[in-house]
Amino acid sequence: MKTKKPQSSSYFSIGQLRLDHWNELKNECSFLARGKPDSKLAKQHKARIEELLDHLKTVERYYTFPGSGKVEKLRHMLTRDEHTALAHNVAVTTRQLVGDAYRSHPLSALEEESEYGGVQEIRELGNGTAKNYFEVLFVEDMTPIDETALHEKLQDLRDPNEQFVYDVLVQHSFQDALIALIFNHNIQAVVIRYAPPFLSENISPLIKPYIQNVLNIDLEERSEADLGPLLGELVKQFRPELDTYYVTDTSLNDLKDSTLQTFQRIYYRREDLQELHLGIIRGIRERYATPFFSALKEYSQKPTGVFHAMPISRGNSVFKSRWIKDFGDFYGRNMFLAETSSTTGGLDSLLQPTGSLKKAQEMASAAYGSQHTYFVTNGTSTANKIVLQALVEPEDLVLIDRDCHKSHHYGMVLAGSYPVYLDSYPIEKYSMYGAVPLASIKEKLQLLKAAGQLHKVKMLLLTNCSFDGLVYNVERVMEEILAIKPDMIFLWDEAWFAYAGFTYVFKQRTGMYTAKKLYNKYRTEKYHLSYAEHVKKLGKGEDPKMPDPDKVRIRVYSTQSTHKTLSSFRQGSMIHIWDEDFRKKSENTFLEAYMTHTSTSPNYQMLASLDVGRRQVQFEGYEMVEKSIEMAMVLRAKVNDDPQLNKYFDVLTIKDFIPDQYRQSGLGEYYDKEKGWNRMEEAWEMDEFMLDPTKITLFIGRTGVDGDTFKNKYLMDQFNIQINKTSRNTVLLMTNIGTTRGSVAYLTNALLTIARQLDEEFESLNNREMEIAQGKIWSMTEDVPPLPDFSHFHDSFRALPGVPGGNLREAYFLAYDEENFDYISLPDCKKAVDEGQELVASSFVIPYPPGFPVLVPGQVVSPEIIDFMLALDVKEIHGFRADLGLRIFTKTILNRKIKTIEINANGKKETKKAIEVAEA
Repeated sequence: MKTKKPQSSSYFSIGQLRLDHWNELKNECSFLARGKPDSKLAKQHKARIEELLDHLKTVERYYTFPGSGKVEKLRHMLTRDEHTALAHNVAVTTRQLVGDAYRSHPLSALEEESEYGGVQEIRELGNGTAKNYFEVLFVEDMTPIDETALHEKLQDLRDPNEQFVYDVLVQHSFQDALIALIFNHNIQAVVIRYAPPFLSENISPLIKPYIQNVLNIDLEERSEADLGPLLGELVKQFRPELDTYYVTDTSLNDLKDSTLQTFQRIYYRREDLQELHLGIIRGIRERYATPFFSALKEYSQKPTGVFHAMPISRGNSVFKSRWIKDFGDFYGRNMFLAETSSTTGGLDSLLQPTGSLKKAQEMASAAYGSQHTYFVTNGTSTANKIVLQALVEPEDLVLIDRDCHKSHHYGMVLAGSYPVYLDSYPIEKYSMYGAVPLASIKEKLQLLKAAGQLHKVKMLLLTNCSFDGLVYNVERVMEEILAIKPDMIFLWDEAWFAYAGFTYVFKQRTGMYTAKKLYNKYRTEKYHLSYAEHVKKLGKGEDPKMPDPDKVRIRVYSTQSTHKTLSSFRQGSMIHIWDEDFRKKSENTFLEAYMTHTSTSPNYQMLASLDVGRRQVQFEGYEMVEKSIEMAMVLRAKVNDDPQLNKYFDVLTIKDFIPDQYRQSGLGEYYDKEKGWNRMEEAWEMDEFMLDPTKITLFIGRTGVDGDTFKNKYLMDQFNIQINKTSRNTVLLMTNIGTTRGSVAYLTNALLTIARQLDEEFESLNNREMEIAQGKIWSMTEDVPPLPDFSHFHDSFRALPGVPGGNLREAYFLAYDEENFDYISLPDCKKAVDEGQELVASSFVIPYPPGFPVLVPGQVVSPEIIDFMLALDVKEIHGFRADLGLRIFTKTILNRKIKTIEINANGKKETKKAIEVAEA
């Protein structure tokens, strides 16, 4: 038997490596227990077990269960040749670890003794409800005796009736504490006791690939007195959801204000440990609270008389019915008991919250890192319209990604602002768009500046991340745009990125995190000095490349579909705001827009789900998001490595989506069959664009089946596998916090089955049929239609002469009169355009998915747009009926519009002349 040498590059995450090692250890111990103890094979198994135990000890030191102590006990069993007991113990431990039994089952039932003496506390309440288990990280260079004493004292303080139960994990250095935070998702609170040393005594090479963020931190020259507060700040950077506590002997007068603001509580050594214990439990209880959900549950149990609207309330109109009782049976009584239009009794009003809803939104704001958070009950489509209507006025210019969701374009119509469309780079081979290069945005801004219209530019609106997973370098975009226009408002549509704030790597590219970071940066003396030096070095007439700290304003809005990637009922969304001028400039208009678009009868179940979803991400977000990324990576590796799958399918890589010039790190793929996993931290920090790994685009060109057919005929009809988006030759798969290993295995099996079906189908074809099939494959892989850029607005709908913006609102409402447009079929449109005629769209034309317009009202129809529409395989196209054709403005109305513009222009000239004469 060859000894298997574990390689870190074989695993994407430390969790994968850890579970794989425990499973292999279980198998090796089982072989050893069944075989002859003195055989050559037994010696090989024993050698491998020794090696696995060495590696596991380096990992388990960062976990309470099984922990490094358990690994040592297993090593002693191996040394004493207790092979049967060893195999049993490893099997039980692995089962508990894989099934998470140690977090939710009574440990006494598992006959697991605590490392610190006695049977650990039963993790159930008296009513049989499982307690909520978590771990507390203590950071102090204490002796083993002191560590044991700490466990015993905290054990004595625990109330058996308390809902929350915790174990203690002690780390002895600054580095080890941060590694534990990255590895161990059970940690919910951190206690920093005194001044821990900086360097770890021993970091195994096995784990180094997973802790680059920690190894890059160099604080060796900082005094030990500073390390405690610095560690508290870094905890908030890596895991901001955690409660932090500081135990010190430093007098209050000597504690810095920043230290006081970093920690929930600061304790002194002479204070009783009970206060710390009670503080930990109180912190968990406060985060666990769900003000609105709890109020709704309490309301549902009150005996009431219903004399307001909604016969369905309390279920009276349902459960008494002979005809719709099955409806009530399906949903259950609680759904109807909690259904009400009441805004009293603790339930609060969404439009003017003062109680439980207000508190729920404040807690969401803290969780997501915003200054203000608002719940939205009609999806992010409505959230986008609210923000646009709140911030932009008629004739304001908005730089907007042409490929953004249709709700933004309709929001422009409502607000009356003028869109300046930005084109994303095309990914023609896969019939999709990328993202908008920063250079293109700056070019448009400079063009507007040269035209004297920069003051009219109000907002930059971009999709982050896109449907296909392209993510902007938010910090770079904001810094370089603010250098040109320091008062720019940013709207980041993060509908598909709500989970990003709960893992450190992704969080750096979110609107809220970046807003706070830049706000703090521009207020520092260091930045003021850097800016002054930068200005001194500028040439004559050269514009600064850095934002002016005296002029810059941080005004950032993010809209997120909680229901898309986190736990919420459908249409549950949030608006997050980090706007230093919100109260002064935008609060009133925002509330008016919120009133305009928000129902006076919001769905209370949806609001409760947003409240509960916030609780979940604060306790489980880090763990669940990391696992969803891991599931995506597992699927990538399986498709790449399996010869049956990669015969027909490819998982598109970073370099397939992002051209070289936008990948400064040079990272081209997450996984390589020969080299294993590439680390992505550096690329997420520095590249202009990155690819969200949870968005897995499967290239299916070699199947000869288009994306829509593949989705419906194969995935849906055969396996009930639901996906959101296809292109001509791709299907988009997504993992999320609800994705399980079983679901990934099911999808993999489905793809294998489809691959075998394709084998059988191709083998059965005759020569002519094979020619036809190869023609389809060639069409799907080589004969790809070009993707159209935004053409331009017709002269009659230009916002301002020489300015690349359009009067979308006017064109939209002009089409309300059916005499102003005609229907023209696509073939006739193509013929007319080829002959040089100018056709102007009178409506939005939006293929769905992905949901962005290829035509907007007032836009000139280009030949590329016609070719693109003729090649579309999407069946649902909003604003277009194939039997009628495109809605095109008549020449009569366009001529009339141009004439009106000329008359108005002449009138303005005459008026201006008259004023000048009068002034003279």
